[in-house]
Amino acid sequence: MSISLQTKIPAFAKQPATSGKAVSSDSLTGVFTVLYFYPKDNTSGCTTESRDFSGLHDEFVARNCQIFGVSRDSVKSHENFKARYDMPFELISDPDETLCSLFDVMKMKNMYGKQVRGVERSTFLIDPKGTLVAEWRKVKVPGHALEVLDTLKQQS
Repeated sequence: MSISLQTKIPAFAKQPATSGKAVSSDSLTGVFTVLYFYPKDNTSGCTTESRDFSGLHDEFVARNCQIFGVSRDSVKSHENFKARYDMPFELISDPDETLCSLFDVMKMKNMYGKQVRGVERSTFLIDPKGTLVAEWRKVKVPGHALEVLDTLKQQS
């Protein structure tokens, strides 16, 4: 089961996150939410994307929006990544691919000439009622966080 635009996201159980938190579908109601899925902590594109969202964090918060980064990395890896770059939001660990499957971000990719299964960089904007209002797939990092913010401004 995956989600589609203008529909309520399906319920999902608590997923472990940084700062000792757990995030469930209930955590995504009452405020706007940005969920951005990325392949791996401490890689160049993922670091740039996370730092871009960090730099705009105050503007997202001012528009009643929370941000969560999601990858298959462990909570320990996320804690180190978050601390290293002083990220002001939580990172969700999804090693069993619960959220990755729900949001259909697991894809076959070419890496060094080999086909590998991995996370396709994707971002989702969810409104305070839990409805998916925007999505970006096959994200190119430069300017992406600002594009998400601009879309949020149109929604709020």
